[in-house]
Amino acid sequence: MLHPFPKTLLAVAVTLLLCACAVTRVDPPVAATAPAQFKEALPSSQAAAVPDAWWTLFQDPVLDELERRVVIGNETLKASVAQLAAARAALNASQTAVYPTVSAGLTGTRAYTNTSSASGNPADNVSLAASASWELDLWGRLSMATQGAQATAQASEADLAAARLSVQAALAQGYFSLRAAEVQQELLTRNVLAYQKALELTQVRYSAGVAGLTDVLQAKTQLNGTQTQLADTMAQRAQLEHALAVLLGLPPSSFSLVRTATLPAAVLVPSSLPSTLLERRPDIAAARERVKAAYAQIGITDAALFPTLSLSASAGYGQNSIANLLNTPNLLWNLGAGLTQSLFDGGTRKLASAQARATAEQVTSSYRQLVLTALQEVEDNLVLSSRLQDEVSSQTEAWQSAQRNLDIVMAQYRAGTVGYLNVSAAQSSALTAEATLVTVRNRQLAAVNTLLKNLAGRWEAS
Repeated sequence: MLHPFPKTLLAVAVTLLLCACAVTRVDPPVAATAPAQFKEALPSSQAAAVPDAWWTLFQDPVLDELERRVVIGNETLKASVAQLAAARAALNASQTAVYPTVSAGLTGTRAYTNTSSASGNPADNVSLAASASWELDLWGRLSMATQGAQATAQASEADLAAARLSVQAALAQGYFSLRAAEVQQELLTRNVLAYQKALELTQVRYSAGVAGLTDVLQAKTQLNGTQTQLADTMAQRAQLEHALAVLLGLPPSSFSLVRTATLPAAVLVPSSLPSTLLERRPDIAAARERVKAAYAQIGITDAALFPTLSLSASAGYGQNSIANLLNTPNLLWNLGAGLTQSLFDGGTRKLASAQARATAEQVTSSYRQLVLTALQEVEDNLVLSSRLQDEVSSQTEAWQSAQRNLDIVMAQYRAGTVGYLNVSAAQSSALTAEATLVTVRNRQLAAVNTLLKNLAGRWEAS
């Protein structure tokens, strides 16, 4: 026959479980909404669909190989992987908290007291026991802790994806800048050779009495200034190569790239981009999961205001020797239940609840601000991509005109119809026009690269 105490205890436990599970749950706010389309939509263009390896759009095999290596060697990504492993371990720990705790032990003691035995000899005691305890999740504290840990783990997973995307975009941008520096270096080297020839021509004309000393000095000044720019560009290229090595997790001394002096191909951006693409951004997903974790923490702190109910049981054997320890007469057991309620804590639990609510509001505002910033980033790079395409076209025409003007002025100078000041001005204009074209092309690549990063490496094919 079942003892009435367990019957009463079971009835109380079932009643509490049925009426109290969702008392402290606080649902997070709805996700931030965005407009259907971006404001700065580009003119109609035929853009290719983006593959999983989005950087292959730039059609550069060297960049493709570097992107493959960076996800393996980058130390920042390794740290994010470790952070994700820690979050998953915390999630597993929170999931096991809802199960009973069981322990077992074998103990033996030998003690002497004045009443230990009639003979005054030490008394022995041996016991073999097992115990179990279980905290009932009356107010959902344990389940909400699991939900919060799960949201944190998902946020860490999104953080890893965001870190990977950021490293890949940084590598692409560094690679574009390095190739642009090589193009600039080749351009300056070519101009140094041209200026040396111009200086030699000026010296010959000066020796023949056709040109003045000022022409020679002007030619030397222009040559030396261009040589200075060349040295600075070579240093920039070396620094960019060092930065790429660090991104790859390598010491700069063990990494080098073969010079190509060629910028990757330009990429067309589709004419229509739905703002729902932002939902794919891992940093936004991480922020959203942190909002869920913060609201789960509210439920956890609210549950601390209610009593806790725990069940316990133990069974074992005990006597004064290990021989025949497991006999029935030596069996000991007990069952128990405990209901605990804190009566006074100076308002600590209420303050913890208020702090959890304030933290949730802060995390929610940070999430919404991140969405607004993401919208701005996409709009900025959309308009930048459009305007830079126009700049490339106009700057190409400017460079071609400056180069043609230089050819005409050099022919006039050889014929003696213009002075060297005209030649110097034409040379400077041609150099500046071509250098600006390289810079604009690099900015165009950077804008598309950043746009792909802002859209999590995806856009809809037009």
